[in-house]
Amino acid sequence: MPEAPKRELSLLDSTCLIVGIIIGVGIYQMAPAIAKGTSGGWGFLGIWIVGGVLSLCGALGYAELASAYPREGGDYVYLTRAYGRWAGFLFGWVQLAVVRPGDIAVIAFAFATYGSALFDPLPHAAHGLTLRLYATQAVVLLTGINIIGVRAGKWAQNLLTLVKALGLLAIVGVALLVPADRSAAAPAAFEPLPWSLALIFVLFTFGGWNEMAYVAAEVKNPGRNIVRALVLGTAAVMVLYLLVSGAFLYTLGHGGVATSEAVAADSIASVFPRAGGRIISALICISALGAANGLVFTGARISYAVGAEHRAFRVLGQWHPSTGTPVRALLAQGAIAVTLILALGSFVDTILYTAAAVYTFYLATSLAVIVLRLREPGVWRPYRVTGFPIPTLVFSAVCAFLIYSAVEYKPWVAAGSCVILLLGLPIYWLTSRRAAVAAGGG
Repeated sequence: MPEAPKRELSLLDSTCLIVGIIIGVGIYQMAPAIAKGTSGGWGFLGIWIVGGVLSLCGALGYAELASAYPREGGDYVYLTRAYGRWAGFLFGWVQLAVVRPGDIAVIAFAFATYGSALFDPLPHAAHGLTLRLYATQAVVLLTGINIIGVRAGKWAQNLLTLVKALGLLAIVGVALLVPADRSAAAPAAFEPLPWSLALIFVLFTFGGWNEMAYVAAEVKNPGRNIVRALVLGTAAVMVLYLLVSGAFLYTLGHGGVATSEAVAADSIASVFPRAGGRIISALICISALGAANGLVFTGARISYAVGAEHRAFRVLGQWHPSTGTPVRALLAQGAIAVTLILALGSFVDTILYTAAAVYTFYLATSLAVIVLRLREPGVWRPYRVTGFPIPTLVFSAVCAFLIYSAVEYKPWVAAGSCVILLLGLPIYWLTSRRAAVAAGGG
């Protein structure tokens, strides 16, 4: 009998996990685009609060599901129980084909943005080509490292987390050193973005709280600690984001944030023009590589699991005997991520490519709270959504609105991921039918 997951994660462990997952490079990468979607400094700070509260509404639903069904699999488990095996398959399919490669591409673009701030080998007119080049190199390098079986030890993971924390705290600390007559620079002209798009970027930056569902089987006292970790972790991140956003505003002003290409580096450079920006850029590059490596590592395991369970992707569900890694899954994931980098060319379009699919499953999982209460009323729920059904309905409505906004703003980009999502249905039906025929013939 295979060994089951052990409940070893305490409340502190779980909260740190949530904070560590949420805080990546999104705050650095998204801040300028979010500023373009707001009318001023207060609006810029306010949308971070709105994003945190909405994320908390979604987190409460996941807390109920994770405490009621504390097992590995997260959304896959809830969607399968609420709607059937086809829904769980679609989730795995979209993670494999759209979401995880898209997330890797977004983080790779973040690395490229700050890497090019350190050294840009091409003229400024070819900056887009530089970003594609650096982002592609990051994906290829990290995929190769994972293929040959190189593993970062626990000390390396702790170091990367420390680097991320130091980078954020350094920005806040430096902002306090800016003289009053040098802060809040004169407004700069920029082309505004829809506020709904800014909200998509804010929620993307808060993304990751739902990952707690994937380790629910390893949390001690899940009935109490899952919801506590989600609330404490999301609140801590919201406070930290507000501090950092305030530092950006104080050093650069709202217009300066909106027009910056590397906002953290520019904020530090306002005090230490020669070395500060380069140091922060290097810190963020390291943080981005660490985040991307984690996505490459875990994403390939999702592809491997889908391949091991479903006949259509059997080629991915193989573990290489000599390297001890899912080589084919890694290669497929890396190829899709590089294709997205070359085809889309920017982190904005890459996020919009994944947004419709991501919020479709957020919506389905949020509604699963209601569906499973009706379908499985006898299941013990150690935690029930506070104020139910208001938080669940609010988060569901926001998800539906963001799906519409992503499709309306860039219809062809969003349509690409939607078409891939729908392709999963005939694939599931065909493979399920073949499996049923094979079982009947046997």
